[in-house]
Amino acid sequence: MPVVRDLRVLLRLADFRRLLTVRLLSQAADGVYQVALATYVVFSPEQQTSPTAIASAMAVLLLPYSLVGPFAGVLLDRWRRRQVFLYGNLLRALLACCTALLILASVPDWLFYASALTVTAVNRFVLAGLSAALPRVVDSEHLVMANSVSPTAGTLAATAGGGLAFLVRLVASDSDAAVVLLGAALYLGSALASLRMGKELLGPDPDVVQPRLGAAIASTARGLLEGLRYLNQRPAATHALAAMTLMRFCYGALTVMVLMLCRYAWSTDESAGLALLGLALAASGAGFFAAAVLTPWGIGKLGRYGWMVACAAAAAVLVPALALPFRPGPMLVAAFLLGLVTQGAKIATDTVVQTSVDDAFRGRVFALYDVLFNVAFVGAAGVAALMLPPDGRSVPLVLLVTGIYATAAAGLARWGHAARVL
Repeated sequence: MPVVRDLRVLLRLADFRRLLTVRLLSQAADGVYQVALATYVVFSPEQQTSPTAIASAMAVLLLPYSLVGPFAGVLLDRWRRRQVFLYGNLLRALLACCTALLILASVPDWLFYASALTVTAVNRFVLAGLSAALPRVVDSEHLVMANSVSPTAGTLAATAGGGLAFLVRLVASDSDAAVVLLGAALYLGSALASLRMGKELLGPDPDVVQPRLGAAIASTARGLLEGLRYLNQRPAATHALAAMTLMRFCYGALTVMVLMLCRYAWSTDESAGLALLGLALAASGAGFFAAAVLTPWGIGKLGRYGWMVACAAAAAVLVPALALPFRPGPMLVAAFLLGLVTQGAKIATDTVVQTSVDDAFRGRVFALYDVLFNVAFVGAAGVAALMLPPDGRSVPLVLLVTGIYATAAAGLARWGHAARVL
């Protein structure tokens, strides 16, 4: 098979393997650290968990991606990327150790969140640098395959890291600090792995003249505004992004609800609640995988907008049926469904944006897409914090999410019919 042949070629490239090792260790550490933060906020006996606390944790985990992300490239084009991986991961290892100490010291929440925020902010530079460095270790013939293999492998590594964190947390009680230190060790491993590559290997080329930093940052801000204006002229991309933002909002709101249900409604024991949360996340992850398999077929049968309509409509029908009993079994099925429809719609949205946006504006539009994707999730957590009771059972929130899914499906059907892309 050509795919297997290309993968074998990639793995024979020593520098690609070294860069992939840096990615795998770094993203595994991300998975460990994120689960450690979430379980500390939600499942630690000393914490009085509330939807507001969960919303705060999600803001810490996701907002740096939105606020720092568009400007990360400005600095990555000035710094040697190998050094970004080395010093960035060393810094995250140190900051993660500080977070562990703060957990042990039971400091005020704002200080804990400030420490966690610095770790996740650095993460954006590392991830962007990994993507930017890939063409330096792979020839153009195999770049598409490398772009497929590397992020997928990184996502699997993050999932494995999260699973390892769950396992440690379940085996050893009161082990939040230990889990964070495990993440710190993996960050350190990623930093050391980067030393196997030369300083100049990953670029940028030192002879390329870069604009002054202030001018580059201002240019990036102008570029985002230009991308926003450009979207007004591309209704297909605008409508797909709007629908995806709504569906991401729904996914975020229901995620907070499931967290509260696991913590208070389904079990009075923290370990049992944590195990249920692990099952819910696994079910959602299985839905993401199913979406990767089914979406190409669905788009082939229904078109890009048609597949998005099917995803949103299925959620509008099945979410209230599965969620309103507020029981673990149906909710796990709902978690699978939400993973499938959210990721399925995202794949379709990515395709719409890639095919309807000129290459000269594609980077800026995807930067805006990244902002919308994460802000919608954080905003949903904030709304859920206002609506959820302490045990997580909220009929109004489920009905609100159902209405949003139905609105997205109706809007996509109308826009798709008008654009003749169904």
